[in-house]
Amino acid sequence: MEYVYSAMLLHSAGKKITDENIKKVLTAAGVKADDAKIKALTASLEGVNIDETIKTAAVPVAAVPSGEAPAEGKPEGKKEEKKKKEEKEEVSEEEAAAGLGALFG
Repeated sequence: MEYVYSAMLLHSAGKKITDENIKKVLTAAGVKADDAKIKALTASLEGVNIDETIKTAAVPVAAVPSGEAPAEGKPEGKKEEKKKKEEKEEVSEEEAAAGLGALFG
């Protein structure tokens, strides 16, 4: 993941994503850079519009379920709402991971 992160960091800084620049970022972060992985990453990013890919791959923040409010005096309503919210967050995390995987091919 640190290879992808280095490419995203370079992109957000407005720097060109090259083998040399990725290696510099990784080395500065204390990561032993693997030249083969760097070459594979830069090759997979050729011709990719990163900004557009991020926009299309981004998962919107999960909205709070809009159901009926629980009746007063019933604690089950709050527990059920919390459980639904946790389930919604789990799905969002999985979707986000899938979207990030598609980001770089």
